[in-house]
Amino acid sequence: MRFAFYGRVSTEDNQDPEASRNWQLARARGLIEAAGHAIVSEYFDIGTSRSLPWKRRPRAADLLAALRNPRRGFDGVVIGEPQRAFYGNQFGLTFPLFEHFGVQLWIPEVGGAVDPGSDAHDLVMSLYGGMSKGERNRIKIRVRSAMAAQAATEGRFLGGRPPYGYQLADAGPHPNPSKAADGRRLHRLEPDPLTAPVVARIYREYLAGSGIYAIAEGLTRDGIPSPSAADPRRNPHRHSNAWAKSAVRVILTNPRYTGRQVWNRQRKAEILIDIEDVALGHETKMRWNPAREWIYSSALVHEPLVDDDTFEQVQTQLAAGARRPGVKSKPRASKRGYTLSGLLFCGLCDRRMVGSYNNNRNHYRCTYAAEYADANSIAHPRSLYVREDKIIEQVDPWISRAFRPANLQATLQAIADAQHNDAEQQRIAVAREKLAIIQTKLDRYRAALEAGTDPALVQQWTTQVQAEKATIEAELRQLTGRRTMTPAEIQTVVEALSGIANVLRTADPAD
Repeated sequence: MRFAFYGRVSTEDNQDPEASRNWQLARARGLIEAAGHAIVSEYFDIGTSRSLPWKRRPRAADLLAALRNPRRGFDGVVIGEPQRAFYGNQFGLTFPLFEHFGVQLWIPEVGGAVDPGSDAHDLVMSLYGGMSKGERNRIKIRVRSAMAAQAATEGRFLGGRPPYGYQLADAGPHPNPSKAADGRRLHRLEPDPLTAPVVARIYREYLAGSGIYAIAEGLTRDGIPSPSAADPRRNPHRHSNAWAKSAVRVILTNPRYTGRQVWNRQRKAEILIDIEDVALGHETKMRWNPAREWIYSSALVHEPLVDDDTFEQVQTQLAAGARRPGVKSKPRASKRGYTLSGLLFCGLCDRRMVGSYNNNRNHYRCTYAAEYADANSIAHPRSLYVREDKIIEQVDPWISRAFRPANLQATLQAIADAQHNDAEQQRIAVAREKLAIIQTKLDRYRAALEAGTDPALVQQWTTQVQAEKATIEAELRQLTGRRTMTPAEIQTVVEALSGIANVLRTADPAD
């Protein structure tokens, strides 16, 4: 028989493609040449992850295409290492094609051809797919755990572009002997004499009351190169000398400027390419992790550009947004006034609508990219418009109905409830439900203690649950602690205005 050989090697862990190909090919030849067969063609993927399905691996896809060709030139396919070829359930998705086109699949672990009618062979191949997936997961866990420990305890710089304001400096030979023998060295961050003063200026101006947009404009006006222009070698995909608001915000929110190493701010998330066709596999996208999952070094490991107090003040003011004290807001020039500006939300996606002037009339518009609509299963047009005059003519009658004596109490209660948005209300309800469950657990632990359970064990349970309770109570206080108006207080304001519809009808539109 004539055979095609398939193998795969990943270069993520510095494997030698040629050495990997040679030993996989040797195993394959040892299996088929003993029976007098020969390999006549090779399909070998280099630098592809095992998690990719066959149709997304270049050489594996070529092999699947060759199966369909009656003049393919081979009668069977031999694989030297099944754990490198199949991942998870890939064997079950791929082998039926071999069976359909009459091409045998030979694996060393079954001693020859895979028998499509053998439950044992199917079980063995499923086992190797699971082992392959488990091996990849174990490697991922080991690497991430090691990197977290290196960042937290050693404060080691773990690669990537240095933040704006820093440059890389040599930190000695690599502690891993094999990597040190290859000439690999550690690096650390040190202030860049040209850009470090710019970082200090950004923090100083923001605390003085300048907004992010004003800071960006000032830096551009003064001819200071933006991060991409200051280091074009590391930012070849960007060609802008002007400062963007996003660049200023990234600098203001980066905790590495306090002198500590920070790791795990982002992660690689595997997202299904098509939720209707899971066999297509995943694609990798970068996602931001919550701040509580970031790993900080326990000590200062490089020279800080801002102190901890300054950084915390900036984070507090960023959280407050435009409501922060002393902010210098830049007035927004608008050629037209929109009566309901900021008040309208799209009924399909719940996002705020923006003013738009079309066909000599004021409109409100909501734009939603088609790929986002498909991903969230929302039947949303790419652009949705509604005329302002069609809404305005309904406002006064609606207000009159809402503030009639028969409807007044329900309206006041609705206004009071709206002081917490739906997401906050849901979080409050979830927190209170968790507290109720925790109280039930504590009652059970008390009963178990009275029934003679080991006090040390009960104390351990109680300590864990009390810690969880304290966390939830703190979150609940944060959600419910801000000052809100009661329905009675709102009614006092409404009665003082005496006739909302008349007030609005005679008011200056600018107000």
